Amino acid sequence: MELWDVLFDILVLLGGALVLGVLCERLKQSPILGYLAAGTLLGPNALQVVSSADEVSQLAELGVALLLFTIGLEFSWPRLKRLGAAALGGGTGQVLITMGIGAGCALGFGVSWKTAVAIGAIVALSSTAVVLRLLISRAEIESAHGRHALGILLMQDVAVVPLVLLVTVLGGEGSAQQVGTDVLFAIAGALVLVAVLYVLLNKVAPRVMGLGVLQKNRDLPILLAIVIGLGSAWGSHKLGLSPALGAFVAGMILAESPFATQIRADIGSIRTLLVTLFFSSIGMLGDPAWFALHLPEVLGLVAAIVVGKSVVIWVVLRVFGLTHRNALAAGICLGQVGEFSFVLAAVARGTVISEEVFTLIISTTIVTLFLTPYLVAKGPMVAGVVVGVFERLGVLKPSLVRGDDDLSLSSGSLIVIGFGPAGEAIGTTLEGYGDRVSVIDLNPVSVRRAQRLGFTGHIGDAAQPEVLEHAGIGHASAVVVTIPDPGAARGIVELVKSMTPDVHIIVRARYHRYFADLQAAGADEVVDEERIVGAILAARMRGQLRKDEPREEDSLVD
Repeated sequence: MELWDVLFDILVLLGGALVLGVLCERLKQSPILGYLAAGTLLGPNALQVVSSADEVSQLAELGVALLLFTIGLEFSWPRLKRLGAAALGGGTGQVLITMGIGAGCALGFGVSWKTAVAIGAIVALSSTAVVLRLLISRAEIESAHGRHALGILLMQDVAVVPLVLLVTVLGGEGSAQQVGTDVLFAIAGALVLVAVLYVLLNKVAPRVMGLGVLQKNRDLPILLAIVIGLGSAWGSHKLGLSPALGAFVAGMILAESPFATQIRADIGSIRTLLVTLFFSSIGMLGDPAWFALHLPEVLGLVAAIVVGKSVVIWVVLRVFGLTHRNALAAGICLGQVGEFSFVLAAVARGTVISEEVFTLIISTTIVTLFLTPYLVAKGPMVAGVVVGVFERLGVLKPSLVRGDDDLSLSSGSLIVIGFGPAGEAIGTTLEGYGDRVSVIDLNPVSVRRAQRLGFTGHIGDAAQPEVLEHAGIGHASAVVVTIPDPGAARGIVELVKSMTPDVHIIVRARYHRYFADLQAAGADEVVDEERIVGAILAARMRGQLRKDEPREEDSLVD
């Protein structure tokens, strides 16, 4: 097929995804559902507008690699440790228990053990992209159930890589013993990949390019990220491993780089394009006619997944001390099959799972994603009703263990944008607050100064939403903007206000004529430098005049 024909199909898919994504947004659904619907309607099983489905799917695989790469950027080892026991243990326990139950149920329907394990892995994952967006839009990301749902989602994202590796190995021929041997070889190959990437990214690249060179030219870090992300995916593929594994590992290693925050923001547009193609290409696998003929089976599996995952997460989080209500609410929020399940299903298709099972999984996943906005919105209420009924029946005792349910991550969280002389002066008054203060600056030297004061430093452009999100704008109580450029300061204030309307914004006005503009942009307090400097100069002048006035004893002498 000619390049221009493929390009036309891509444009048609993206156009359809745009229209249906906007429609879903208006209906308060996730735009991802619009991308899936666009692929289904325009694909070979419906209107047959798109003919180059295979070429589009191959390009969409790059979107998955970049998505795993950016997720890896979030998972430096220190951050993983900060997730806490409920997230680390609860997320790991949820994946393993759900896999086991899913595999056991699949075996009950007479499938092979390989197919059963693959199905268990597929249903174990929930949707980070959809659930996280909904929790943020509902301002519930800092609630008890929201925080623990996020922790489990992050651990599920980490689990994607070994699960892809497992499903890939299951697709090979041979007995259980041969599969075990293949797993050992795959793990050895993965360790080699990690070692090679670690040496290249931590030892070779910094010496060859130098931090100063990357700092001077904003384009170079972007090129570095693309080369590393896609290059590691290619290397992983050549080693016979999943490309997603290489991209994820490279992201984790690069997460220790001072440019990690800005790189994540800079490649966001490219990732959005490719991920949109990915969801649209998955939608093309949907078959409306098949769905209508097998509606009872699909709805039965949907009900089993929603109820089963909710109960599993309820039990797991309860072990870690959450109240019944919050544990069940988090479970209901995560009662869907996620976007990375599509990746696992695509890897298993034709080897571990049949076309019939594959179509059933795709249809079920799409339905659970459509249900997710209602699961997130009604989860706390349903959890309260269910737990209340069980308590009245005597099945459950009223929970006295609250764990960290009432802790708020938002208390005292501060963001300082710009750490020049003005920002550093603010920092010296906040030393006792430690990692409750985040500093954003494009200058690595300034960020290192902030880190020496005990603050969390981010090298990045605060005019980009991704940088603000990574710095914790969602749970900040106050933001201080010290940037002297009035245009940049106004843009940042407007962006912060649009993302978190309730946050208190203090901004520096270098010149008095920009005072009103910054107020109009949404700043709660504007520090007018010219007025303050004028007041200080006037005070100094008055002091000097008082010195020059003749003293009373001098006049007596005269």
